[in-house]
Amino acid sequence: MKSYEIVYLAGGCFWCTEAIFSSIKGVGNVVPGYMGGSKSSPTYQEVCQGTTNHAEVVEINFDPRKTQLTDILFIFFNTHNPTTLNRQGNDIGTQYRSAIFYTSQEQKKIANQVLKQLDEEKIFESPIVTEVTKSQTFYPAETNHHKFFNNNPENSYCQYIIKPKLDRLREYFTAYLKKSARVN
Repeated sequence: MKSYEIVYLAGGCFWCTEAIFSSIKGVGNVVPGYMGGSKSSPTYQEVCQGTTNHAEVVEINFDPRKTQLTDILFIFFNTHNPTTLNRQGNDIGTQYRSAIFYTSQEQKKIANQVLKQLDEEKIFESPIVTEVTKSQTFYPAETNHHKFFNNNPENSYCQYIIKPKLDRLREYFTAYLKKSARVN
């Protein structure tokens, strides 16, 4: 087994997704960026305008010996709304879509199995609209978007959107958290 794998997840604003997965045991580097669009080297401004068709994603480097992809996807589906097409709360547009960009056929298989299980168990009242797509070129976001929550904890978006997601993560997924992420 490889010592680490990479998967790309889009679950709305990458500031939220980065903060969540940076807290998970077995996850190394989490990098916000863009994937799935039509323009090379897009900027945050271009992606936010919705003209490039990129999704805000995070590149997650994880050690499958410590945290398996199924665990990562379970957390992913419980920390964003996978039933709203091109929307997460007040964030609207294709850049906020729910997507799993896999890097191997095994990841694709696991993602589809998890989706099937969630659908069969009727976990969500509405149909899941998360797309499962082969990874494409990843464009890292500008550096001011990296570790946004850690660097801007008093920002209103961080307080009203990200912090409640992290509180929920601490409440329901304690066993998956790095020791440093277990306290507020």
